[in-house]
Amino acid sequence: QVQLVESGGGLVQAGGSLTLSCAASGSMFSINAMGWYRQAPGKQRDMVATITSGGRTNYADSVKGRFTISRDSTKNIVFLQMNSLQGDDTAVYYCNVKATKTDYQGYYAGEFIYWGQGTQVTVSA
Repeated sequence: QVQLVESGGGLVQAGGSLTLSCAASGSMFSINAMGWYRQAPGKQRDMVATITSGGRTNYADSVKGRFTISRDSTKNIVFLQMNSLQGDDTAVYYCNVKATKTDYQGYYAGEFIYWGQGTQVTVSA
């Protein structure tokens, strides 16, 4: 099992900045990709930004140029630097990890997706 611990959410004024972080821990897994998704009240959960194990990044159009995703591969931590925050950025932000698991003998045990518990980001006018 992989555990995800998120931090960094909160209340910020429009135009301000926040940095989210998500640390993945567990045993017998390797991370293929990490990312952030968000869900506003009454809306579906949408991708915000992702980063692969090779460092390739992908962003939702609405956050390009304002958000930056990065990763500390040695510690399995993913960050989301959010600048120029707007009211539409208000949502619960969820960390997402796609990982390959191995069993205790080191054999391939499947591909899994894990979600963090979510952290609230509120942008006030």
